Amino acid sequence: MTETTPEKTPDIKSTQLQELSTAVLRETVPMNELTEFFGRAFGAVMSAAEQQHVPLAGPPFALYRGMPPDVIDVEAGFPVAEPFSGGVDGGVTGGSLPAGQAFEAMHVGPYDTLAETYEAIMGKMQAEGVTPGSSMWEYYLSDPAAEPDPAMWKTLVVWPVG
Repeated sequence: MTETTPEKTPDIKSTQLQELSTAVLRETVPMNELTEFFGRAFGAVMSAAEQQHVPLAGPPFALYRGMPPDVIDVEAGFPVAEPFSGGVDGGVTGGSLPAGQAFEAMHVGPYDTLAETYEAIMGKMQAEGVTPGSSMWEYYLSDPAAEPDPAMWKTLVVWPVG
């Protein structure tokens, strides 16, 4: 058993989400290819949004459908300031992040320790007697190219209630 220190335990908050329009690339991706997919998806979405003159309205995110096995159904992109119509080369489509109750926590550290934050959120949901939703997403608030130290990376984990 590992000992939890207060500074490593994420602050988990219940929040009421508003629906957000998004522009995304959605694929089924092996877990070991996520980094490549994210680079490709974020670049494609930025290009498509620019082509359609749709302003980005938030940080990059990835939405996961289901708990990650070896292969995951994932969409990656950006919130946008107005609905995105899609229909551009590269498979970028419009979508949304849903409204509703969710739990969120700021994860500080490398991506390979995100499971600890998800476990903490799951524990909080169980303690409050709510059922986790089948999808969850992460906002990537740090750019690894600008912040090379993974211990400093910030990722906001959002997990809606089912």
